Amino acid sequence: MNTGPYPVQEEPSERFESKPRSGPAYVSGPHRVGPAGGRRADDIHAHGVVAAQRSEALNRLLNVVIALLSLIVLGPVMVLIALAVKLTSRGPVFYVQDRVGVDRRRRSLAPGEDRRRSNVGGRPFRILKFRSMRQDAEAGTGAVWASKQDPRVTPVGNFLRKTRLDELPQLINVVLGDMNIVGPRPERPSIFAELRENIDGYQLRQQARPGITGWAQINHSYDSSLDDVRVKIKLDLEYLARQSLAEDLKIMMRTLPVMIFKRGSQ
Repeated sequence: MNTGPYPVQEEPSERFESKPRSGPAYVSGPHRVGPAGGRRADDIHAHGVVAAQRSEALNRLLNVVIALLSLIVLGPVMVLIALAVKLTSRGPVFYVQDRVGVDRRRRSLAPGEDRRRSNVGGRPFRILKFRSMRQDAEAGTGAVWASKQDPRVTPVGNFLRKTRLDELPQLINVVLGDMNIVGPRPERPSIFAELRENIDGYQLRQQARPGITGWAQINHSYDSSLDDVRVKIKLDLEYLARQSLAEDLKIMMRTLPVMIFKRGSQ
């Protein structure tokens, strides 16, 4: 148990069974996502992924302002969620997990240089979520993929996961500078290390701060296999190639239907 302000709860949402290294995570062919002329993930792989340039200061200001306003507006809802979690199952309201954040050092790498031996993949941080599973969800099994009708998910947690409301506490992570509203989803350090060994190009997504929502999140469901991860990597890299204020606002707006109609959730 964590001695800090938030209890630690390890929820089984990102465990996979290692397989031999497969082909690239990028899907080749005519599929194109986003505005006409946008770079496909297979094109990105061929030329090297370079995140689209934008003002970091302006982007950071926008994210902090949106996060603070959201915390004010959604504060009453978050209080009700916290009460529902606490009153319907044993355990803490929140869980805290170590995740891998943005990798600023990649920008200074010389051609062919690899810092994986001394770098976990990015800046580690602690992510906040509303607890959606039983407190003993990983007892005896460790972290395993969450499945449909997973018996470890509480009734309240099931609703929170389907509507993505369990992610709301991450607005605090945005204010602290760990995350953006929009970006690739962060992974645990141990899972990150395995994924980058099994999926080509996985670490390239760390060029941006992780996000609460993202292009991959609104177009695909929760991960339940390595194939799901490969699809999301493709989408993450497509986002990186065209990231911008307009793109972020579009993704934010498209997140609302996902939450309301529970599309792409498990």
